[in-house]
Amino acid sequence: MSLQVADADRVRTLTLDRPEALNAFDEALYDALADALLAAATDDTVAVVLLTGAGRAFCAGTDLHEMHRIATDPTFPRGRHGFPGLVDALDAFPKPLVVAVNGIGLGIGCTVLGFADLALMAADARLKCPFTSLGVAPEAASSYLLPLLVGRQNAAWLLLSSEWVSADEALGMGLVWRVCPPETLLEEAHRHAALLASRPLSSLVAVKRTVTEPRRAGVAAAREREGAAFAELMGGPANLEALAAFAQGRAPDFTALPPGW
Repeated sequence: MSLQVADADRVRTLTLDRPEALNAFDEALYDALADALLAAATDDTVAVVLLTGAGRAFCAGTDLHEMHRIATDPTFPRGRHGFPGLVDALDAFPKPLVVAVNGIGLGIGCTVLGFADLALMAADARLKCPFTSLGVAPEAASSYLLPLLVGRQNAAWLLLSSEWVSADEALGMGLVWRVCPPETLLEEAHRHAALLASRPLSSLVAVKRTVTEPRRAGVAAAREREGAAFAELMGGPANLEALAAFAQGRAPDFTALPPGW
């Protein structure tokens, strides 16, 4: 199983468990996490979901080996939910979502924070939105949610630079709520999740709905814009150079791209 599920104190902990791939999402893991969120949403024994990762990474984004196959093989089998279905499940999740970033977080491993109600981060963890280094566009409504969360210029740096952000930088810009020593991160995250879970479920759901409902139209519009841009760029010269460089273990060279790319 690439996703571990554990319940305690009305908190369901979902642990991404592909440590050999730094918990990168393949189609199977997208499906597994989407299914787990959908199940938790309708389970009255679950008041809060806590999301974290196994091993030294939180989530290394989309599995680039699989992305390369998808970009070059139109017959590659896709998941039942895939990436869009996971974002649907995150956007619609009606209960508090607590994220514990235990290690590196790239791509969706960073942009998922736009859907988190509380985010805690290990002091030695790092985050990156690698879209421009992959020759693609933002995803998971991050072009809308990140400016709301951290301000326009911080969001611009995250989305345009493809540079790492430290835990202290993430805390300073408001991308995460708390930074913890690595050895106490999960304990602290569960403690806060359990405190929330001790409140009435009906009230938790009502509070989250009143907070998130005003942004739904903006999220939907951003996803549509991002999807169109991603479809245009994926498989293009910049993206193929980035994926080939990754497969060959070298840095991408964008200097020889055709004009406009």
